Amino acid sequence: MDNSKCSSMGSRIVGGETLGGFIGFANLPNQVHRKSVKKGFEFTLMVVGESGLGKSTLINSLFLTDLYPDRELPDAEAKIKQTVSMEASTVEIEERGVRLRLTVVDTPGFGDAINSSKCYDPILEYIDAQFERYLHDESGLNRRNISDNRVHCCFYFISPYGHGLKPLDIEFMKSLHNRVNIVPVIAKSDTLTKQEVNRLKKRVLDEIAKHNIKIYQLPDVEDDEEEDYKEQTRVLKQSIPFAVVGSTTTIEVKGRKVRGRMYPWGVVELENDEHCDYLKLRTMLISHMQDLQEVTHDLHYENYRATRLDPENTVEPVAKPGKPSGNTDAKLREKEAELARMQAMLAQMQKQLKMQNDGQQTHNL
Repeated sequence: MDNSKCSSMGSRIVGGETLGGFIGFANLPNQVHRKSVKKGFEFTLMVVGESGLGKSTLINSLFLTDLYPDRELPDAEAKIKQTVSMEASTVEIEERGVRLRLTVVDTPGFGDAINSSKCYDPILEYIDAQFERYLHDESGLNRRNISDNRVHCCFYFISPYGHGLKPLDIEFMKSLHNRVNIVPVIAKSDTLTKQEVNRLKKRVLDEIAKHNIKIYQLPDVEDDEEEDYKEQTRVLKQSIPFAVVGSTTTIEVKGRKVRGRMYPWGVVELENDEHCDYLKLRTMLISHMQDLQEVTHDLHYENYRATRLDPENTVEPVAKPGKPSGNTDAKLREKEAELARMQAMLAQMQKQLKMQNDGQQTHNL
């Protein structure tokens, strides 16, 4: 068959269709879906905060499971000497045929000691150890079944009893924001009125901006997305930091069963947006789980990998898409200055040529 016939046959393909019907690659997403469902998904969530803020209760509420059936809470005397430890609990969750291997890393002892300076060092070491383990497995001979234990998201619990962030909160987030996706959470928000919650949210966001702390940013929505998804993303962005309440108790209210907390003055419902941001936090985690994994791999892990493979820092660190690093900004400014100089030189040359042409025309006359 000559080339002319080949090109004429190739020109019949328009938008994935032939004159005889569809080619079939529109079915590729279904193949990826089946393969992903068969393989299952892995996600690691870290929860950090002082004792008594309801971390365990909230996690059990989010995933409708009991991750800590045998946990014993230390008394006040034991807390004085307690150091920060790392406890990883893994559970297999299946919903409509989709399996999720969820690992929750808890940090008992964080902020409980009288001197809490550097109490976050074991957390930093744990996150780096998971990066190192993944780098080792990725560099090995057998790369087919690499287990991803990297921390994809960190819920940082902020006490509702203060007037904003404590020094420990600021130091912790500044130490970890280049290693993990931090999602700030205001714990036990049912101890505050709605106005107090809004004030505390604003104060926390102001202090985060003041100290240049990088928390997890929800990805921007494309123009061709559905309006419902655009509105959902807008509401989630406005709700940060999430003010939450946790409970595993089912209560009957006006003939319907809800999960919440019973008080003498009424019931706080978990899944009522008027009462707390529990549903918004769960929606954010589930609907952006893939993005949290991608940011962990493409940004935090790549920067760690570059540091390990290039100790001299000759390679520029990876920046989050849409947010160029400082070196990139400097290079752009240099290019713009060079372009401006070239344009000025070109304008000067054109001016000189025009003056020469005008002089020649005058001489001829």
